[in-house]
Amino acid sequence: MNRLTPTRFVEWAQNEIAVVPDFHKRILFSDEAHFWLNGYVNKQNCRIWSEANPQVYVETPLHPEKLTVWCALWAGGIIGPYFFKNDDGQNVTVNGDRYRAMITNFFIPELNNHDVQEMWFHQDGATGHTDRATIDLLKDTFGVRLISCFGP
Repeated sequence: MNRLTPTRFVEWAQNEIAVVPDFHKRILFSDEAHFWLNGYVNKQNCRIWSEANPQVYVETPLHPEKLTVWCALWAGGIIGPYFFKNDDGQNVTVNGDRYRAMITNFFIPELNNHDVQEMWFHQDGATGHTDRATIDLLKDTFGVRLISCFGP
């Protein structure tokens, strides 16, 4: 399926809400966040307002250690958090294989603990989320109830 334009996506969502008024309560919104373990704050995602000089520079290592955490939220609760770690317990970044392993070994089993038969799953368009094997896995689980990079 081709990417939906924002206008087409809004039209699609409005049509769903016209049929199922509580449609918005049936969406599992998922995302991950990075937490730098040295105290660094990503200024693209966070804004800090202060009376102190905003031109102050703070030196940070080129690749500081970070922890990546994933969860899914919906009107009925939270699934997660899930911490991305390797077999040795070391923090790792997310790639397609690790994301798929999390979906297979954590997320799908967790779905069995919740009443989610009519739920839709929403994820962003990160590369690791949208490779063919991952999309196929999610379609096997959610069928047409998948909202992802290439539309619902």
